Amino acid sequence: MTAHAHQQTDGLRVDHHFENAEQQYQSAKLGMWLFLTTEILLFGGLFCAYAVFRANHPEIFVFGHHFLDKNLGALNTVILICSSATIAWAVRAAQLKQMKVLVLMLLLTIACAGGFLGVKYLEYSHKWHAGLLWARQYNPHGEHGGGVDHAPAAPAAEASTMAAAGAAPAASADERSKIAPAAVGPSGLAEPEALPSSGEQGLVPEPAHARIYFSIYFLMTGLHGIHVLGGIGAMLWLLWGVRQGVFASGHFTRVDMVALYWHVVDLIWIYLFLLLYLID
Repeated sequence: MTAHAHQQTDGLRVDHHFENAEQQYQSAKLGMWLFLTTEILLFGGLFCAYAVFRANHPEIFVFGHHFLDKNLGALNTVILICSSATIAWAVRAAQLKQMKVLVLMLLLTIACAGGFLGVKYLEYSHKWHAGLLWARQYNPHGEHGGGVDHAPAAPAAEASTMAAAGAAPAASADERSKIAPAAVGPSGLAEPEALPSSGEQGLVPEPAHARIYFSIYFLMTGLHGIHVLGGIGAMLWLLWGVRQGVFASGHFTRVDMVALYWHVVDLIWIYLFLLLYLID
């Protein structure tokens, strides 16, 4: 058998370095799981970073999660769960040689992925306009939600008088929030600034290092979004395979491998939704 030769087993193409179709399928599955393990390790490192920052600075997570829209996050969760069902149906259609159903399920899965990215665009654009960005790009302004109170700042004369007396200036409008301060926790917690002496009740300062929360948010959700784009590309590749007649013989290994990848992408989002949107 030459290097480019193939054998046929039950109508399925088997490459020359495999004994049969079953061995070829199991090898492909093992390779995909090894790849997915590296993906899990990648996101696992980010989840560890999340845990470390959350343990040392819980107040920034209590503060930051109020700026996320739980309804949009829940909508994206439902969309991805539906996409898991359609991609699983696509695998079954490939096994049964139902090409029209396979194409329909792939298109529905791509539509769900596009809907997910559309919702993320809405979330990202809101934070972009509100200045709720990462690291040095964090510059909140305007009414960006979360109960931030925008009371007028102290007059310049009063500020200069306080500076001359050696008193700490009152927290500015962008540094105060109605979100309750974190309870006493481990060392490293940011010390809140003194409340203004205006008699306002229920106002606490925005915690220091609040930008860390949004840095973690954009890093984790952005990386996940890139994986969603990769999944869309893989499904377009499957549609091209349908057009080429790759799956007409009942060959479904490629569809199954892409489905495994997509299930992991969905699972990672569920954890992101719980950690970033729901836990306060």
